[in-house]
Formats: sequence, structure tokens, C-alpha cells
Amino acid sequence: MEQRPLGSTGYDVSAIGLGTWNVGPVWADASDEQAREAIRTALDAGVNLVDTAEVYGEGRAERLIGDVLEGRDERVYVPTKAAPDEDERHSEEGLRESVAGSQERLGVDSLDLIQLHCPETAAFYEPETFDVLEDLKAEGEIDHAGVSVEKVEEARKAIEYDVVETVQIIFNPLRQRPAERFFDEAEREDVGVIVRVPLASGLLADAFDGDEEFDDDDHRKWAVEDGVEAGVGRKGGETFAGVPFEDGLAAVDDMRRLVPEDATMAQFTLRWILDHDAVSTVIPGSTSPEHVEENAAAADLEPLSHETHGAVRDAYEAHVADYVHHRW
Repeated sequence: MEQRPLGSTGYDVSAIGLGTWNVGPVWADASDEQAREAIRTALDAGVNLVDTAEVYGEGRAERLIGDVLEGRDERVYVPTKAAPDEDERHSEEGLRESVAGSQERLGVDSLDLIQLHCPETAAFYEPETFDVLEDLKAEGEIDHAGVSVEKVEEARKAIEYDVVETVQIIFNPLRQRPAERFFDEAEREDVGVIVRVPLASGLLADAFDGDEEFDDDDHRKWAVEDGVEAGVGRKGGETFAGVPFEDGLAAVDDMRRLVPEDATMAQFTLRWILDHDAVSTVIPGSTSPEHVEENAAAADLEPLSHETHGAVRDAYEAHVADYVHHRW
């Protein structure tokens, strides 16, 4: 597995990581053992970064990661995320409670990386929040700090604070603005980029032929039936990467011809993301060992051609740019 530096953290992380958002309440159910097996499969495939958050299954994902890592010898980095308070910002009390809870569930004394979990935009203009992160680092409660964001503008503001060493952001063939407006800045400032929601809730895994029968509590059903703004994230920006379902299907149909014979659409998508040098790691999530292995293997694919990247851009502009480029 290719490894890349995670900004200024000193960590060398696998180009493909594992996300654990799907061990939570807005996806189809997976048993504890299914989730553990997915994590073990990722580690055996060379993944050394498993991203999580305290809200994923109300701490369930963190506990399961802690279970799997207990007794294993290899170095595995576990970035987690602190949920905002009810006002969608981060108080000192809330941050300290989040850090302590994550430490307990993961079974560690200090967190590898704590990230603010998509607070509202105003939070990025409150220096006192980032002062708390500095204090937590000085106290040895966390090793490094970063942010998870909804918008490019939030990412650009966040890296003005010295304590922010990583940014987690949505980026894929259906959400291309970060490459235009953020990646150069991240490289200049030596900020690690963690790409989340890379497969656009399954759209870019070519998992759907049309309207699907999702479970009632699956956020994708809300977005298909009630429109993208009914999905999760600020104004639905995370479900299907903020793209209307039918338009996303049309874009995938347009790109399918570009996929190499020895790759799946999901692998093609992950390779496309990794072709951007600013990206440190990509964190697709799955509780299927088969899919986890497939995703990890994407790092072994040859970089895509300039012509292929141009064709992906054409599909983006033809089908989805008008919905997402100006918003996120």
C-alpha cells in the first residue's frame, strides 16, 4: 500500500484508509462482528488509518475500533471527530468531554488526531475554539488537531490557525471545487487532506441502476424521495455529494466508458482522487470485506491519463457542476 505524509503531523498514512460513518444510524444495519471484520480486513490489506467520530453509532464505531486494535502490533492511526454543541459550535467544555469520551472508547491516553466535526461556518471565525485545541495538545490529551468541513471556504479559513494540521473534505468526480480553490493552499501550508464521502453514497461505486429501495432510516432514501436537501450534511451536501440522484446517475453513465478493464467504478473513482497530489488519504467506508479489499486495491492502479481526467471534468460540467460547484 502506498503511503503519503499527512501534512505536518509526521504520520505516513496509507493512500486508502477506512471510514466508519456507516457504523451508524443513517445506513443499513451492520452487526458488531461485521464491522469488526471490515476493520480487520482493511488492516490486513495495508490500511493504517481508520477514521471515525464520536457520533458514529453514538460511540459504537470508536468502541469497535478499540476492540480490533487491542492486541495488534502494527501502528494504526485513528483520527476521530468531536461533535459540535447544540448551537453547532464547539465550547471548551464540549470539546474536553468529546476528547475524554473518545479516549475511553478507543482505549488510549491521547488521541492521534481530533477533528472538529463540521460545525457551522461561524465557528471557523472563533479563535477561542482553536485555542482550546492548542491547550489540549499542550496537555498531551491529543497529538494533533484538524477539521472536517462542508465548504471549501471553511477549509481555507481553518488553515489560518497553526494548530490545524489536517482538513477532511468531500472531493470526488461529482464534487471538484476543492481542487480548484483549496488544494494549492493546503500544499503550501503543509496541511494534510483527508478525502471523505469519496464514492458519493454509492453513486460512484456504480451501485444503483435507478431508484433504489433503501431502508426507511437510510439517508439516501430521504434524498431520493424528498430531494437532495433532505439528505445529511448542511442542506444535504453529504448525501450523493449534494447532487440530485438522477443527475448523479447520468454523470456515472457518462463516465462508465472511462473505467479501465481491470478496475471497478469505485476503484476508478478512488484512483482519480489519488491522482491529485494534495490528497493524503481517501477514506471510503464499507462493512463488506470484499468491498474493503477492492477499495484498498485501488491504490495499486496506474494513474489515469490527462485525457481521462479531462473527460471526467466534461461529465462533471455537463451533469452536476451547476448544482454543487458554487455551493460547496
